[in-house]
Amino acid sequence: MIDKTIGSAAEAVADIASGSTLVVGGFGLCGIPSVLIQAVLDSGADDLELVSNNAGVDDWGLGLLLGAGRVRRMVASYVGENKEFARQYLSGELEVELTPQGTLAERMRAGGAGIGAFFTRTGVGTQVAEGGLPWRYAADGSIAIASPVKQTQVLPTPDGPQEHVLEHAIHADVGLVRAWKGDRHGNLVYKDAARNFNPPAAMCGRVTIAEVEHLVEPGEIDPAEVHTPGVFVQRVVELTPDQAADKRIEKRTTGGAPPPVDPPRSTDSVREAR
Repeated sequence: MIDKTIGSAAEAVADIASGSTLVVGGFGLCGIPSVLIQAVLDSGADDLELVSNNAGVDDWGLGLLLGAGRVRRMVASYVGENKEFARQYLSGELEVELTPQGTLAERMRAGGAGIGAFFTRTGVGTQVAEGGLPWRYAADGSIAIASPVKQTQVLPTPDGPQEHVLEHAIHADVGLVRAWKGDRHGNLVYKDAARNFNPPAAMCGRVTIAEVEHLVEPGEIDPAEVHTPGVFVQRVVELTPDQAADKRIEKRTTGGAPPPVDPPRSTDSVREAR
């Protein structure tokens, strides 16, 4: 039997070298591989390129790597609520390739599916296709590195010929994901909203490491319920109950106290009113 489990997160990420490209699952703070991210931080690896939907918040998840100055470049679709992310980008300390969210997901999936590039309508007629998006600013606020012009082509569609832009697949050195359930073969199941960027992120890493909240034996997961087949996963780290329960909320919004409700009037009161 192939047993892909690793004793600890530190052991699982020990060979991640400085300068590596990491693709990381999750959306905001939902479904992020927080234990593996912390292990990468503790490992000392730096000069990293991160590919993720966003960088979470300043004091949790990928924000920890950013705050420690370990990140050279990010490919993301949203700067989000991370003030340090925005500060480093605008000050020229960090290179950022902003990518439409659906395009980013498909670039990840394409990397795992053996598709080198694909044409999409998203971004046509904008700087995504025409180039000029600021990837890195200079210290004086000018654009030091701008996005290049991308190839476009007119292709047939149900609505007639339409212009499309060419987008390249993403291939990362390492993929980091978090699953609700996984087995020793690396088959993974994500729960609810955590099934966001984790499946495509797991596909495009040359080595994919999964932290799982519940480790089960092979055969215990119904094949029809598998979201990421074990062929895409090389290492599995079982989380402790405390690690599995440590989930942060990016923004907590409440509606306050509900307005008072008048008690229902009795039948006698209604009769007296009449």
